[in-house]
Amino acid sequence: MAGIGGKQMAEAPTAWSVYIGSTDPAETAKKVQAAGGTVVVPPTPIGEQGNFAVFQDPSGAFISVWQPKTMAGSQVMGAPNTFGWAELNARGIEKAKPFYKKVFGWLDKKGPGGDNAPEYTEFHLGGDSFAGGMEMNPMVPAEVPSYWMAYFLVTDVDKSFKKATDLGAHEMMAPQDFPGGRFAIISDPQGATFGLMKYQS
Repeated sequence: MAGIGGKQMAEAPTAWSVYIGSTDPAETAKKVQAAGGTVVVPPTPIGEQGNFAVFQDPSGAFISVWQPKTMAGSQVMGAPNTFGWAELNARGIEKAKPFYKKVFGWLDKKGPGGDNAPEYTEFHLGGDSFAGGMEMNPMVPAEVPSYWMAYFLVTDVDKSFKKATDLGAHEMMAPQDFPGGRFAIISDPQGATFGLMKYQS
């Protein structure tokens, strides 16, 4: 479902990374460069487990790819307490959308927005949405770069939020409704930010 490990660079913040499956990271790296992105970590083997690479899109957000060998990657998604959604907060979402189409073939469409909510983009393949993106809120400090954030599905956002904060997590955004359900955003005791989400029945 997910993994955890030490930071590759001591000065890097603790964070969740979003990985996209790739059958050929080297070919993906070529597409990244052709689409205006940056290869941060070139395709690299991790023993017999697989190969990975890290890229940066034109908006500045980091995105990684994984080519599985003995470690298949995420095999459980969409169930309670598993990964359920990824969201790009971009300083320049219009620069990012064509990049992901050229590199991964993602299509985009306008997603539902709430009252006074910024325009939301859903990324999809074959009609099935699996991630979203939006322009960074102007209230976010200028030093915060574009980033991808992982959301985990729960059966009760409010109860999970309380449990997490009781265990030392910090509130980033209290539980609230959105057109598709309910969500909250927290950071764990080490500072890694992620979302809790429950879709409408």
